[in-house]
Amino acid sequence: MTGEQALLPAPGAGMALHRARIEEAERRMRRSGWRRHLPQRGHLVLLPLSIIMVLPFVWMVLTSFMTDTEINRIPPTLWPHHLNAGGYKLVLASSDFPYWFLNSLIVSGAAVLAQLVLCSLAGYAFARIQFRGSTVMLILLLATALIPFQLTVIPTFVIFHDIGLINTLGALIVPQLTSALGIYLMYSFFQSFPRELEEAGRIDGCSRLQVFWKIVLPLARPALAALGIITFIYAWNDLFWPLIAITSSRTFTVQVGLTTFQGEHVTHWSQVMAGTVLTTVPVLLVFLIGQRRFVQAITGAVKG
Repeated sequence: MTGEQALLPAPGAGMALHRARIEEAERRMRRSGWRRHLPQRGHLVLLPLSIIMVLPFVWMVLTSFMTDTEINRIPPTLWPHHLNAGGYKLVLASSDFPYWFLNSLIVSGAAVLAQLVLCSLAGYAFARIQFRGSTVMLILLLATALIPFQLTVIPTFVIFHDIGLINTLGALIVPQLTSALGIYLMYSFFQSFPRELEEAGRIDGCSRLQVFWKIVLPLARPALAALGIITFIYAWNDLFWPLIAITSSRTFTVQVGLTTFQGEHVTHWSQVMAGTVLTTVPVLLVFLIGQRRFVQAITGAVKG
């Protein structure tokens, strides 16, 4: 055997070394796998805060299954002795809650659809179409967000009264067809959107509107989801304007309808809590469904 042959690895030695490295990598992955489930330092801070945030919702659900006697007891009852669905039965059967729920769905759904279309068009126009006074117009548009709605409620009421929209769902839908926040959110997203994709579409013969609908808008799903969630929550929880514009019980939204459960002398808290739980469920579902897109939009805005 020569010196060079002695330095060569034995047959199969390279394969054995490769297998050993693979086994070591697999052992490290298994160790890191269970370590990923251990709480990190940040979790020690977030866990108590999450408990504080969730505790009111848990208390609300538990209270909705109590009787008025248990709710008014001192010291308060932390857990219902038995699940009492009387509050839910009274809310669904003895009131116009189904109509209120449907009205809120109509108003919120119309507001979401309108803002997704109108705000995306306006945001794209400000981001891509250069015209004289566009910057000034955008600044003035954003300045309107600084004006409290309480200052404009009287002229808004007079205008809607003159055109016959008071005490109709149209009075609740029209003010929420668009918003300065929604336009600016879409404008910020389109500003960071690569122009090369739009130029490629224009080279292929698409018009500007076709580029917007077929190329830009499908890639703007995170921003659209964030805008839709924000709009739905705001429209669903709005109380001030519906309390002024609506007077008929069948036209109430859920937020206005919940105020009728509180009497001047007696308040049936089981009904209030049951109605509040039913009112909170759609908001939680909308956020859970669009949570991933919402986080993508927020993180993208922060990176931008």
